[in-house]
Amino acid sequence: MKILKHFTIFSFLILFLNGCNGKLPGADARKFPPDPKLRVKKNIEEGKGFRLMDSFENSKGTNFEFASSNELWRASLDIIDFMPLTSANYSGGVIITDWYSDNNPQEHIKLTIRFLSNEVRSDALDIKIFYKKCDTRNICKVSEKSEGNLSKELKKEILKLAAVYSKQKKEKEFRPYRGFEFGERD
Repeated sequence: MKILKHFTIFSFLILFLNGCNGKLPGADARKFPPDPKLRVKKNIEEGKGFRLMDSFENSKGTNFEFASSNELWRASLDIIDFMPLTSANYSGGVIITDWYSDNNPQEHIKLTIRFLSNEVRSDALDIKIFYKKCDTRNICKVSEKSEGNLSKELKKEILKLAAVYSKQKKEKEFRPYRGFEFGERD
């Protein structure tokens, strides 16, 4: 019974919306080609519709830029590879580490790296460093320092490594052909 009720409401809504343009249903047959494929093509060119299957038919390959091709992303992960990750979301442009302590249970550090651009430059990264200091009763205080010495050093190391990756990528893309040429003999 619910399905019948929903179907009736949906049908009424469709009929109501079709009648909103103030014109009678139908069109002047002289203005539209008789072939359905040509009508569909004309409607798409005029922006009056879309074809669902076009998105599947024309996509022979993907156009994704994988994280491994982004030099900043790779360099960031390589620099902080000793820290456990909480989240690494390439499409969101964020890397968040878990709390990390280096042989001192009272002091922990956590990083958040946001990517503001794919270009290798100093303003492409926003690094936030969180410090957690706990006392002997395990009462902890968390503070943030975005512009400290560690943040600057971390950004500097990431940018240096990203520049190396970028240079390697450019060298790999441009490799002149050095094979057999006409007129050469072994």
